[in-house]
Amino acid sequence: MLSKKALSINPSPTMAIDSKAKEMKSQGLDVIGFGAGEPDFDTPEHIREAAIKAINEGHTRYTPAAGTPELKEAVAAKLKRENDLSYEPNQIVISNGAKHSLSNIFTALLNPGDEVMIPVPYWVTYPELVSLNDGTPVAIETAEENGFKATLENLGKATNNKTKALVLNSPCNPTGQIYGEEELRRIADFCSDNDIYIISDEIYEHLIYGDHRQTSTASFSEKARELTIIVNGVSKSYAMTGWRIGYTASTPEIAKVMSSIQSHTASNPNTIAQKAAVAALNGPQQCVEEMRIAFDKRRKYMYEQVTAIPHLHALEPQGTFYMFVSVKEAIGKTYNGTKLSSSDNFASLLLENRKVAVVPGTGFGAPDYIRLSFATSMDNIEEGLKRINSFVEDLQ
Repeated sequence: MLSKKALSINPSPTMAIDSKAKEMKSQGLDVIGFGAGEPDFDTPEHIREAAIKAINEGHTRYTPAAGTPELKEAVAAKLKRENDLSYEPNQIVISNGAKHSLSNIFTALLNPGDEVMIPVPYWVTYPELVSLNDGTPVAIETAEENGFKATLENLGKATNNKTKALVLNSPCNPTGQIYGEEELRRIADFCSDNDIYIISDEIYEHLIYGDHRQTSTASFSEKARELTIIVNGVSKSYAMTGWRIGYTASTPEIAKVMSSIQSHTASNPNTIAQKAAVAALNGPQQCVEEMRIAFDKRRKYMYEQVTAIPHLHALEPQGTFYMFVSVKEAIGKTYNGTKLSSSDNFASLLLENRKVAVVPGTGFGAPDYIRLSFATSMDNIEEGLKRINSFVEDLQ
């Protein structure tokens, strides 16, 4: 018999939707996908050139388990330059993407029965990784009126002697919302008072719009810094999703444990990709801003169009490249005799009848919502939203 723990894990719905859309496209169907959580841009040329140079110079062997000194120094320099946070290289662990970093964190922190607070809606992988590492995910309900953000009242009700950590994702996937500095400061103080680790997923920090800004809880006090484990990577900011380079910044003690774990599970991150990541972090940053500006244009257009579609509404994204859209008003209506009972069959019927792939909110803990990604071309966004509008107008 297979592992009960492994069998209890649900496959990623975002990857499932993206795979289904690609399968339909391979069959010649005109499918528009709003599912993918990756930039549609090519990796910038100077980063690609660094990888080619690494291959030609023979950088194809093992590196230290926690990453090359060169890349760890580049990460530390980035954190100082952009976030005014001082970390030494021995506090940095380079991993095979931010998802791998999160896995290392939960393996390092959790004992059986430890609880991890996760605000809803959440990225689909958080609770699964907690469960895989013998922890108990605790869903923290939030309100759309509050930007889907956890409050001290929410956290206080959920905290007990088993509470080990809180996951914070700002800017947030799937909602696109950002915690303000004062909100984060109050949460950091609460966690400091209760000795709760803060797993701060900052992977979308460069995809922020308008006057909003990203702040790390590690910046507030020495205690908050000791409890905060920063998670980041190069995937979203530099269009490097397939290169699989993420990193963490934490205390030397936690970093040492994660390095030991990684030495047995992965040996080391891809050597060539590490060279490319150095070029990304140390090289020109105009490419990041160019992508952000393009995403911002798409964001504004999508928000304007979605809010004009009957039965749909959404908060304007403040960051990321996602829009979290409520389909509550469509639930209970019918399409060609089929009743819409949740975002799952909304998404299924939409894909079947209009060839548009969206991610249902069930995997995010919010079954009355769908997630749309604007990390696709403006042409796709325009046509896809027209099809969604047509589908919704046919509901009875």
